[in-house]
Amino acid sequence: MLQTKVAPIGREVRGLVRAGKLRHPTSGLAPGYVQANLAILPRDLAFEFLLFCQRNPKPCPLIEVLEPGQFEPKMSAPGADIRTDLPKYRIYRNGELSAEVDDLLEFWREDLVSFLIGCSFTFEKALLDNGIELPHWGTDKNVSMFKTNIVCTPAGRFKGPMVVSMRWIPRNKVVRAVQATSRFPAVHGAPIHIGDPAEIGVKDVNKPDYGQAWPAGSGEVPVFWACGVTPQAVAAASKPSLMITHAPGHMFVTDLKDEDVAAL
Repeated sequence: MLQTKVAPIGREVRGLVRAGKLRHPTSGLAPGYVQANLAILPRDLAFEFLLFCQRNPKPCPLIEVLEPGQFEPKMSAPGADIRTDLPKYRIYRNGELSAEVDDLLEFWREDLVSFLIGCSFTFEKALLDNGIELPHWGTDKNVSMFKTNIVCTPAGRFKGPMVVSMRWIPRNKVVRAVQATSRFPAVHGAPIHIGDPAEIGVKDVNKPDYGQAWPAGSGEVPVFWACGVTPQAVAAASKPSLMITHAPGHMFVTDLKDEDVAAL
């Protein structure tokens, strides 16, 4: 857990990551700053993936797309480096997870196109501000994430299931959670499902596909948001020659503020 008296800002978190001092999930770090998922693909697959994101804005809301070979996200975090500034990365080859690494320096190529995709960690502060507790917030732990039976709209070679993140919400605060998160469509927005997990193909909430399980509190119900880990499930289903992503929960912290992406 990051120990600091004053909450860090985006570039401070990235500096700790680049220095190798932060390798855990980023929920609760730099509250008030937009966090982003990452997907990187070769140029010959980039247009099809861009189309996939356009057709599936709920799980894949785009924050920024970098040009081939570019590793500085000039719009969302000037001076940052996509290759070094996330706590942990995953390398998928032909749909199989082949490595999990701390940086991408040895993997970088001039034909790679990077996509920054909105992350629900961004709106967690809004949930906290509405009196909704999140036990993983500000710890080195992760939120629960699940593959679902919801099929994304395919685009070119890309197809696969939607992934969701789940948080236990007190029944009497579910409406407040919906209202708070619906202001942030650029980071997944309102939930896609509330209640019975089986209705979206989640068999056991105690066995997440990504992240870790959290016990339900008294009077709490499961609430599911679309998740930017979806491209990793899509990689397994579509088997692109190469896809590089963040490790689930290990996000890119931008310089954008939450209110920069909030709906009026």
